[in-house]
Amino acid sequence: MNLPHIYLASRSPRRRQMLQMVGINFTPLDIEVDEDNHFADNPEEYVMSLSEKKARHASALIKEGIIATADTIVYIDGQILNKPTDPEDARRMLRLLSGRTHKVFTGFTLLEVPGGKCVRDYGATDVTFRKLDEDEIIEYIKSGAPFDKAGAYGIQDDLSALFVERIDGDFYNVVGLPLPRFYLALRHFHD
Repeated sequence: MNLPHIYLASRSPRRRQMLQMVGINFTPLDIEVDEDNHFADNPEEYVMSLSEKKARHASALIKEGIIATADTIVYIDGQILNKPTDPEDARRMLRLLSGRTHKVFTGFTLLEVPGGKCVRDYGATDVTFRKLDEDEIIEYIKSGAPFDKAGAYGIQDDLSALFVERIDGDFYNVVGLPLPRFYLALRHFHD
């Protein structure tokens, strides 16, 4: 793979691990962006517009290169579930997901600085939870794991992997980056 070096404007350790896993060279950029978004009724546009907002914010930090950003949400019953704000919010989210199927959307943006070329895309994956016991929810919240993850769970590296009964789509999209789509976008970015 002869891919360009990128600047990853994301605090997510999971995204960093995924890029390292597939050999994409990157330099991390630490940014803070207000994640309020007015596309709440359109989850696809929500994640793509928020990832673009992050990329444009990060563009002030470099003089030249390709910035990569992403945003992940859980979507159920017309509601967007971001990261929980407190234990009660995490409990509400996990109860809502229990025994049901939801969608995980991850949008990403590649932005070339200073040229301005911008590519946005997203992945969508259906995830079905088994019915959760209240004790399981409480123990999981006590572990602290839900608080940095959209929808209050992370499929890849904690107890919530035991919650998932079925997945239909890209596993890595649920982790935080639709890797095949991201790879193809990056590969063709300079074509």
